[in-house]
Amino acid sequence: MNELLYDVNSGLIAGVLLLSMALAIELGHRLGLRSKGSANEATRDHISGIQSSILGILALLLGFTFSLSLQRFDSRSEAVVEEANAIGTAYLRVQLLPAAMRAEVRALLRDYLDLRVQASVLTAVDRTERQDLLAKAGHAQNALWGYAVQALEVDPNAYTPTLFAESVNQLIDNFGKRDAALSRHVPEVVLLLLYGTFLMTGAIVGFGTGIAGHRPSMVSYVLVVLIVVLVFIILDLDRPRRGLIEVSQKSLLDLQSSIAADAGLTNAQKPGAVTLRLPRKVTQ
Repeated sequence: MNELLYDVNSGLIAGVLLLSMALAIELGHRLGLRSKGSANEATRDHISGIQSSILGILALLLGFTFSLSLQRFDSRSEAVVEEANAIGTAYLRVQLLPAAMRAEVRALLRDYLDLRVQASVLTAVDRTERQDLLAKAGHAQNALWGYAVQALEVDPNAYTPTLFAESVNQLIDNFGKRDAALSRHVPEVVLLLLYGTFLMTGAIVGFGTGIAGHRPSMVSYVLVVLIVVLVFIILDLDRPRRGLIEVSQKSLLDLQSSIAADAGLTNAQKPGAVTLRLPRKVTQ
């Protein structure tokens, strides 16, 4: 399900938040000035206590949301490494297949890896391109599984083709895990709750200064800026393959270079248009 804020630029959200909090502080301050005449010392103490409490709630929400976004970032990072390992293992286990199909399976795995590298440079909002690459990857997985089945049919009593089949199964599992990790992010209701808490905090801080009869200090605005920066980092961590903080694709890229070198490919022959190779019947 598409959410309202997920495709909005993180910098724009942070800018709107900064202006909203500044406006909330100013409105709260003016309301506080109006109520200053009827406020006594007990009222000021009560407002100060409420202000401390809501700042504590805000800190709790910020910590909780930051933890959620960091966990999702870590899971995406781990998924890239695990998928690269699975593809690399499958490539090594091609040696366990009958000699007649090894060259075709290696070429198919190189094409599959190229597809996964191409998918890694697309953002989550490039939905059409991503779906096209995911569909091609699915066809390649079916072709790889077809080769594994053929190898088992050639010699049902052989154990080595089973190892290749297991590696293909692991490759498919890690594909699903990585794709699912890209779709996980902090629920929008949490972000909206955080935004509402920001506004309430700003209003109460401004109201407290109005009751006290002075303008909000520079420290108040420094706090606002720090909060906005933290929110920007939370959003940046939560949005895969865009913004300042991105998941490293080094594992896949290193594997691609290693396999290309093993196959003796030149730079001009490395990733480009990918042609999927469908399994053909192999007999021993």
